[in-house]
Amino acid sequence: MQSRRSFLRTSAVGGSFAATVPGFLAGTFQSLSAEAEARSATQAKTGRDTPILVVLQLAGGNDGLNTVVPFANDEYHRARPHLGLAAADVLKLNDQFGLHPALRGFQVLQDQGRLAVVHGVGYPNPNRSHFRSTEIWATASDSQKVERHGWLGRYFDHACSGQDPTVGVALGRTRPQAFAAQKPSGISLENPQAYQYVEPDEGKMSDGGSGRPFYRQMNAEVGPSGGTIQNLGSGHLTVDDPRAFLERTAFTAQTSSDTIQRLAAKVKNEVSYPANALAANLKLVAQLIAGGLPTRVFYLSHGGYDTHTHQLGAHARLLRELGDALAAFVADLNALGQLDRVAVLTFSEFGRRVAENQSGGTDHGAGAPVFLLGGKIRPGFHGPAPSLAPADLLNGDVRHHTDFRAIYADLLEHWLGTPSTPILGRTFPPLRLVG
Repeated sequence: MQSRRSFLRTSAVGGSFAATVPGFLAGTFQSLSAEAEARSATQAKTGRDTPILVVLQLAGGNDGLNTVVPFANDEYHRARPHLGLAAADVLKLNDQFGLHPALRGFQVLQDQGRLAVVHGVGYPNPNRSHFRSTEIWATASDSQKVERHGWLGRYFDHACSGQDPTVGVALGRTRPQAFAAQKPSGISLENPQAYQYVEPDEGKMSDGGSGRPFYRQMNAEVGPSGGTIQNLGSGHLTVDDPRAFLERTAFTAQTSSDTIQRLAAKVKNEVSYPANALAANLKLVAQLIAGGLPTRVFYLSHGGYDTHTHQLGAHARLLRELGDALAAFVADLNALGQLDRVAVLTFSEFGRRVAENQSGGTDHGAGAPVFLLGGKIRPGFHGPAPSLAPADLLNGDVRHHTDFRAIYADLLEHWLGTPSTPILGRTFPPLRLVG
């Protein structure tokens, strides 16, 4: 499905609706204007003082055993004669576990007391499909049940009514399934550095379109006489009407674009970031947080973790990007005076199998570690370490001991400050990882 931004910026949509915009917009822009004024009032109160959650998916199925390495475990080395990392090479956290040697950024955070590791996270009856397992994590559903809305979307519905459209910001082509909500909220940025709608005389967008004239027309020239939003009546389209979707999209696309460009331009990052895409996205997130954007949840993805072949070099590169980018992000937030407001959750849709395969890689598995970072997390290890004894494995996979929804419950209850049971559908005992 196309994102709102991709859908509306195409020339076909602009051309087909240009002639009909005045007739069907006239009845709703006054209510949209009122909502915008309410949101503006909210921004001043919530843009600089509320807790923020940053969710980072390690897409593809990260190999947890070579990320948090059980270097003292003989079963680990027997299962991985070529991929197993030696005790002398890992960054030791205690006498049993260490970080992959490329994760020096995480070692810095661990030394600062800003890193928490949750062992063996997963869910009952694990699914090895990338699509389905990602869907389970996104919707917080049981493995045999399909949910329509995401866990963060349900959070928006329950706790963020009337807030700014940027209450959720995803850096990617489309909004993540985790944002799917009964009342759609949140925006997505495919290219944060170029997130704007340009006029014809300002140049063309990268895909050859020019979105701003259509948005400006929808937002200003809404009547035959060129009347503005403030001059319209109080008519209202229903939420389910597709025309209302278009109206709200046009209204929020322009305002959120302008706001993001303005905030990104006015905040100077305090540290240097590595030269990779993840770091560039985190750099922008730090600017938006320090600039006061009233966002409660940022969502990012770091892909490439499906390491079926030639894993050693590829995995080291990915983890180096991950660790260095997050270390810079945390240092930047600290220098900007924002770190205590931010908690970072990293997860992958599943881990990898215990045994290496014949292609120098690992195949889809189940349980894996989850990381939390921030100024107010409880550092160290949480949850029981999984056994690697063959008799204790689940079809060759690490068994999960901590349900991922218990982590969600903790973040909802003790970080975002809202009851978790209505959002998750039932009660999961929080782990007290934050706050």
